[in-house]
Amino acid sequence: TIDEVTEIFIRINSQGAKLNQADFAMSKIAANTTYGGNMLRKAIDYFSHLAVQPEWYSDMCRDAEFVDSEYFKSMKWLKDDREDIFDASYSDILRISFMYKFGRGKLKDLVSLLGGRDFETREYKEAIAEESFRLLKDGVVDFMNQYSHQNFILAIKSAGVIAKRLINSDITLDFAYTLYLLLKADPTLDNKKVDQYVQKWYVLSTLTSRYITSPESVMDADLRAIKAKGFEQFFKEVEAAELSETFWTIGLVQKLETSAINSPYFNLFLAAQIYNSENALFSKGTKISDLITIIGDVHHIFPKNYLKANGITQKNHYNQIANFTYLDTQVNKDISDEAPNVYFNKAFSAVLNNESAYGNIKDYDELIANLEQNCIPANISEMTFADYDTFLKLRREMMAEKIMNYYNSL
Repeated sequence: TIDEVTEIFIRINSQGAKLNQADFAMSKIAANTTYGGNMLRKAIDYFSHLAVQPEWYSDMCRDAEFVDSEYFKSMKWLKDDREDIFDASYSDILRISFMYKFGRGKLKDLVSLLGGRDFETREYKEAIAEESFRLLKDGVVDFMNQYSHQNFILAIKSAGVIAKRLINSDITLDFAYTLYLLLKADPTLDNKKVDQYVQKWYVLSTLTSRYITSPESVMDADLRAIKAKGFEQFFKEVEAAELSETFWTIGLVQKLETSAINSPYFNLFLAAQIYNSENALFSKGTKISDLITIIGDVHHIFPKNYLKANGITQKNHYNQIANFTYLDTQVNKDISDEAPNVYFNKAFSAVLNNESAYGNIKDYDELIANLEQNCIPANISEMTFADYDTFLKLRREMMAEKIMNYYNSL
């Protein structure tokens, strides 16, 4: 019974194990044989396992009962899938399936619904439990659909978010996939706009940290608003309120004032560069995307040791993300600890002679364009440690403008 499950959870939690609403829901699902909850629990567990370890497929196939189920047919494509940008946990699968089919954001409501709770009368009805298991099952099957899953990932990657390292919030990605499933199922919406809306919503919610504080409450409110107004109207209202001109010119510039290398704002700056197919600093043909997915170094534009030698010794100062850019490893080594007015002057002097001091750019106009792509101020070749704070301010403004143009172009 629900009372027995609650008692078990209380006892386990008292021993120090941290269990959450997803664990509670999975226990409730697994205990139900009347409406196929035991097999549904397997499907959720197996999918999350197989997503991370496709080679586990042969072990899964030993479960003959599961192989004969409809769930197996929905997820066997994972054995050939090596994409790791969205390896959903059982908690992610439950959350997305629940939000998509029930239009609610709080997982504790799922536990109540699976138990048959009528939120209006506060009674427990078997018909509600039966319908809740049916809806959850449909949601899980839709979640597992190969076409939906892979096309959602393609939409996210097409927006420049090509690697797991560029994703700061799994729950933000969860809502993006929920939105994808909702919009695909909406007969009133032009299907051609779905990818665009999902991309823009993912970027908007990342920029505004929408699902970082009290995420379930915010997602619950968003789902109810989408149902009441339709997504397009809801989106217009949120976009107007959250992404004003003040946000782009002041708010985002302030958010970029951080030393956190995994900052969502720095990751979106990199996504913008990837989306624009831009080259790494001093390089022609070596894309930012190559350095993110293969190998590359994060370089201090004002080298760390140079700044420290000149009195700028605070780590959170010399490690500002506005002082970072991705570089080819060899270029990074060649620059070493030289002052920017030294190594950029070398670069400009070389291209005037149709040569390259670093990388492979030998043309002056190409070098200027390369600096613009990487949001490096044009007068960088005149800057020393005394200009460091001025440089940071200029570059934050340039980075914010690039992110704004990127968002608007999606």
